[in-house]
Amino acid sequence: MTGEQDLEKMLASLSPELSDREYVFCTFPNARYGDFAQFGAIAAVVETEGLTLIIPRATADNHQLGYEAVFRCITLTIHSSLTAIGLTAAFSNTLAEHGISANVIAGYFHDHIFVQSEQAERAVAALKSLARQGRAP
Repeated sequence: MTGEQDLEKMLASLSPELSDREYVFCTFPNARYGDFAQFGAIAAVVETEGLTLIIPRATADNHQLGYEAVFRCITLTIHSSLTAIGLTAAFSNTLAEHGISANVIAGYFHDHIFVQSEQAERAVAALKSLARQGRAP
């Protein structure tokens, strides 16, 4: 199934959905992919410094894991192509204009934007405004 590549179509069809769940980014030095599966990570990144897991905040709190900030996930429901050009720049520029930090993970079907919990509602409003415009800012 091929994803959308036309930027205007993608922007007009963003349909951001905000997760109710809160997430945190935790790091584990000297760990490898697959370690700490019991934490139910929704994403993992292996870096030279260690393993980063994105896990539910409640899980981190229950296991007394350290983290710096709390995030909510906004999923853009448009099935964008992994080779599409301009979508990430458009929504990250829009969020930056509103003073909102964005941590982005692309899955095969959708982009997932992690924003600080206290900024989540404003971020969704900004993305909906971008979708109504249907063009890059």
